[in-house]
Amino acid sequence: MALERTGNGYLVDPSIWSEEIMFEMAKEDDIELTESMVTQIMAARDYFAENSSVPPIRTFAKVVGIDKKILFKEWLTGPMKPITKYGGMPQPTGCV
Repeated sequence: MALERTGNGYLVDPSIWSEEIMFEMAKEDDIELTESMVTQIMAARDYFAENSSVPPIRTFAKVVGIDKKILFKEWLTGPMKPITKYGGMPQPTGCV
């Protein structure tokens, strides 16, 4: 499956997002999504649907009930960028 993605790896057309596409994107990036990661992605999608914005990391950590230090360790980077990328959401701006 050839996905049209931006230079930063986000979907050019987020409306095509599905769980299948989420896993395909991760595979293309050599990332193995754990059950916890998928749960976080789905929670971020719910938050985005309700608030029309990507949550800052502090807010997101509270939403999912996971210490932000654990989120950083699990994602090996700032967690909101891969969470939003694989979740078919817009790329966050600023400090997330």
